[in-house]
Amino acid sequence: MPDDKYLNKSDDLIIVDKEDNILGYKSKDDAHRKEGGLHRAFSIFIFNDQRQLLIQQRSEKKLLWPLFWSNSACSHPRRNEEMQAAAQRRLKEELGINVPLFYLFKFEYSARYKDIGVEHELCAVFIGRANKALEIDRDEIADWKFVDYNEISVEIKQKGDIYTPWFKIEWQIMQDDYFQIVNKLFTGKHPL
Repeated sequence: MPDDKYLNKSDDLIIVDKEDNILGYKSKDDAHRKEGGLHRAFSIFIFNDQRQLLIQQRSEKKLLWPLFWSNSACSHPRRNEEMQAAAQRRLKEELGINVPLFYLFKFEYSARYKDIGVEHELCAVFIGRANKALEIDRDEIADWKFVDYNEISVEIKQKGDIYTPWFKIEWQIMQDDYFQIVNKLFTGKHPL
């Protein structure tokens, strides 16, 4: 497994049940190999004032879905770390920005990548808006781009095999259930 320079070896992933009760802890590697284990995670969607979503191409060093396109940033909270604080930390680590994030929803999914491993996550989804210059961590992100809000669903439909499974699921949930809340980001109003 590639090194994660931000992961302290003692910072195991938080294994949970479907109700988000802590069952224990596993190393990042163990939580993603074989059947892994349901663990806490988060995904962040950052939009700019031009109604574009920042998407990233995952580093080729990633164990699962290397070089696939995905949402702006994602990771796992550390032991005793609140989800919001974890999301803010990762935003700074990967993108070099610090902006307000708004929690939208939590969902469970499981997806297997070849015969290498599995993501089985209880994932919290956050949105935010930024127009700041990015300081991309090239060890985590191979490439990035802004995609027009109205074009994302078309992109996913036409080129679905280049996007991570969680990104596709999250985007569909956002479109089905949170469209108006996401649109409030662009009006200058508090989205929630």
